[in-house]
Amino acid sequence: MVGQQQVADAAATAARRVPVPPAKPLLRTVGANLMEVFFPDDPFRAVARDQGGGRRALAALRYVFPFLEWLPSYTLGELWADVVAGVTVASLAVPQGISYAKLADLPPIMGLYSSFVPALVYAAMGSSRELAVGTTAVGSLLFAAMLGEEAPPGEKPELYAALAFTATFFAGALQAGLGVLRLGFVVDLLSHAAIVGFMGGAATVVCLQQLKGMLGLRHFTTSTDVVAVVRSVVTQSHLGQWQSVVLGGAILFFLLLVRFIGKRKPRLFLLSAAAPLMSVIFGSLLVYLVHGENHGIQVIGALKKGINPPSARDLLLSSPHTAVALKTGIITGIIGLAEGIAVGRSFAMLKNYNVDGNKEMVAFGLMNIVGSCTSCYLTTGPFSRSAVNSNAGSRTAMSNAVMAAAVALTLLFLTPLFHYTPLVVLSAIIISAMLGVLDFGAAARLWRVDKIDFCVCVGAYLGVVFGSIQIGLAIAVGISILRILLFAARPKTTVLGKIPSSTNFRRMDQYTAAQAVPGLLVLRIDSPIYFTNASYLRERIMRWISYEEDRIKAEGLESLKCLVLDMGAVAGMDTSGTKMLEDLKKNLDRSGVQIALANPGSEIMRKLDKSDVLGLIGDEWIFLTVGEACDYAQRTCKIGIGMDVVECVAVVDPEDMV
Repeated sequence: MVGQQQVADAAATAARRVPVPPAKPLLRTVGANLMEVFFPDDPFRAVARDQGGGRRALAALRYVFPFLEWLPSYTLGELWADVVAGVTVASLAVPQGISYAKLADLPPIMGLYSSFVPALVYAAMGSSRELAVGTTAVGSLLFAAMLGEEAPPGEKPELYAALAFTATFFAGALQAGLGVLRLGFVVDLLSHAAIVGFMGGAATVVCLQQLKGMLGLRHFTTSTDVVAVVRSVVTQSHLGQWQSVVLGGAILFFLLLVRFIGKRKPRLFLLSAAAPLMSVIFGSLLVYLVHGENHGIQVIGALKKGINPPSARDLLLSSPHTAVALKTGIITGIIGLAEGIAVGRSFAMLKNYNVDGNKEMVAFGLMNIVGSCTSCYLTTGPFSRSAVNSNAGSRTAMSNAVMAAAVALTLLFLTPLFHYTPLVVLSAIIISAMLGVLDFGAAARLWRVDKIDFCVCVGAYLGVVFGSIQIGLAIAVGISILRILLFAARPKTTVLGKIPSSTNFRRMDQYTAAQAVPGLLVLRIDSPIYFTNASYLRERIMRWISYEEDRIKAEGLESLKCLVLDMGAVAGMDTSGTKMLEDLKKNLDRSGVQIALANPGSEIMRKLDKSDVLGLIGDEWIFLTVGEACDYAQRTCKIGIGMDVVECVAVVDPEDMV
């Protein structure tokens, strides 16, 4: 008896056009799904390939410390290229570091500190060859805006610095945690459109904030919205210093001119990279020679000599101010990850190699954790430095170590030379860098390609400019998540028609040649069927049927006898999905309409079989292609042969089941 049942089951399986895959052990299925979610790049493959415990341990170390991959084969030629690139980047990092530290309302020396220790950490842990780490204008502005409310830097400088270190520590802990837990997809919630709008808005705000330095004002609003900044400029316009305006305008014109020349003639990129340092040297000499301090030109003042002092004891991990540091760290940490990983992947694509996003998260996290303990604030991979690093011929992450060495020499011996550096020059450097972040071309492409993405971009931009950076970020993430939910909860269903003289079925709203098959309605579902959209899909399919019946009645055509669902794009299904198909089958049975499924995947077949929906629909109504489903329905349901038959015939030809 058992043997006969096995033979019958085997015959039934052989008769199926679309077989039900064999069941897999639960633990193996769960493990495979978790592996795909958290380890899509299969990081253990390189370790598993090696034979022997020692070789595998070395492979694991190479995975954790990427510098072990390139160091054994490192050549003198590559070292020379990295030295040139590192020194070139350092010429940009020094003035930028000082400028961005002032933007963050931190002592200028901390900008140099933040270009030393974190760069050494990234040289050992980073997987990008072109990324040059350092502080950014957006992160600096966020620190000033969010931490300044809790501890005004002019009134409580020590508390403000401690909050900056603490926020950097939390940012690093978040980044490293996301990388270790393989949660890199969290950063993808910030879409390209959101990043373009957010960075553009932040760049606008940063430029407006620099009007304080360009005009030589002593006092300025701490708000970041455009209304407050414009009001502050208008009400204090009579207090401006014409000397600062002239010097700042000249330096800004020089920087923009050199950048324009560098873009037109790539061979002169070194001139563009060195322009900020040249501006600092020229401005400092001018102020020193004409005694600019006595003529209303503000200068940096004395900078301490020496490399990074420890700051681990300054971390406020259990303080009334910890909450604001945690909030600042989370926001700036995510933004820093999004910017740094995007920059690293962009250059990796140009050089035809891959950058592991999760390993980059760990590298960013560790360099910020270590940096928070060595008087540094938030660092990531800014585009400007990375572009200079790439153009200068960087071969490996060693260029970051060379940059760190150059910055260390500056800290040990050259800091007194920056005493007379005018603040207006730093403002001009920041404005020049931020104008490059305003990507109007990207916004125009978003408008042409996807209007919703353009709305996300504009929403983020307006939120930053007229509200605050936090509001702009919340709008960008909120619109992106809302779009994801709408795609999941309201998937598309499209009507397919047959292309004449072929067996192909295509969308009727796209292909004018596609024609409806009399008595059949062919629908394609373009999404997995889950609890979020099961009810909607059932109602939408019934609405399609109602529309089709109205059209048939108006044109006097043959009544609807079969619904064919193209399941090729349905990648997954849960119990709500199977219940939806069960309810749909029962509703159609009451209307005398047969249902057929075309091209269901293995997971769908397994779910339908386990839920008994497969038996309810019938194996004979499951097909490999839409064409086969329509041909079978036409023959079985007597469609188009002049017979007034509504119900489908249950008896089928055995040859049709093969």
